[in-house]
Amino acid sequence: MDAVDFFGLEQHRHDPRWWQLPVVPELCSGMGALFGGCALGAAIEALERTTERRLVWATAQYLSYARPPSVLQIEVVEAVRGRQVSQGRAVCRVDGDEIVTVNAALGQRALPWSGEWAVQPDVPAPSESRLRAVDARHRGTIMSRLDMRLADARDFADLVGEPGDGRCSLWVRLPDLDMSAAALAIVGDYVPFGIGQALGRRTGSNSLDNTIRVASRRPSEWILADVRVHAVADGFGHGLVHLWAEDGTLLATASQSAMVREWREERVE
Repeated sequence: MDAVDFFGLEQHRHDPRWWQLPVVPELCSGMGALFGGCALGAAIEALERTTERRLVWATAQYLSYARPPSVLQIEVVEAVRGRQVSQGRAVCRVDGDEIVTVNAALGQRALPWSGEWAVQPDVPAPSESRLRAVDARHRGTIMSRLDMRLADARDFADLVGEPGDGRCSLWVRLPDLDMSAAALAIVGDYVPFGIGQALGRRTGSNSLDNTIRVASRRPSEWILADVRVHAVADGFGHGLVHLWAEDGTLLATASQSAMVREWREERVE
C-alpha cells in the first residue's frame, strides 16, 4: 500500500497544492490525537507528490492537536524550485487553526561519491527479539498497525526507576505501508519511547518537533529504530533515532525534543 492510501490522503481536484487528511483513530496515538509521525508522514507525501521530487529532509513543528473526526487541511507551498532542489513547506490546519508546520527540501543530485559512517548496534534479529505488547490504550490506534519487537529495550511494566544508558532499540514493521519517506517518518517518532527507557521510568512525552533526514529507501521488511537520548533537563527531553534496514543500510536519521511528564494511569499515551 502506498502512503496516500495508508493515510487516506485526498488531493484537491482543482488545486494540486491542497490536500486533506481525515483524522481517524487508526492514525492517532493512545492519547486520542493525530500521531506526530503520521502528521509528518502525510505532509511529506503531499510535498513529494506536489513537487514531484523526493524528500531530502523535513522538520515538523507541532503547535496543537488534531482529534477525530476532524479533517486536516494541508497546504503545500513550493517556495523555491531550482533545477535539482525544491524548498517548500506544508502548513496543516484544522478549521483554520494551524496544527503542524513542516519545512522541507526535496530533490536529487548526481554525485560520484557516497559513503556511510554511522554504526549499527549489535542487536538480535527481529525473529529473535521479544514482541512489544500493545496495551489496551493503543488498540485501534496507529500502534495497532505496527509490529514491534524489543531488540534492546524494556517492557513498559519493567520501567521501575532504574536508569538506562540513554540508548535502546526496537524493530518496527509496517505491513500495510510500502517503504517511503512517509514510512520512515512514522518509525522515526520514537525519541519519546527512548526517554522513558533512559530514565527507567514510566513517562509520557509530547513531541515539540520531529526532523527526518533520508539517506536511503532500500526495501526492508523490518526497520530498526536505534534511539539515542542525549539529555532530559528542565522538563524536556532531547534525542536522536537512527533507522536501519535489516541488511545494515542506514535509511534515515530523525531527531526530536519533547515535553516530559510523569505518567499517570488515568491518562493515555
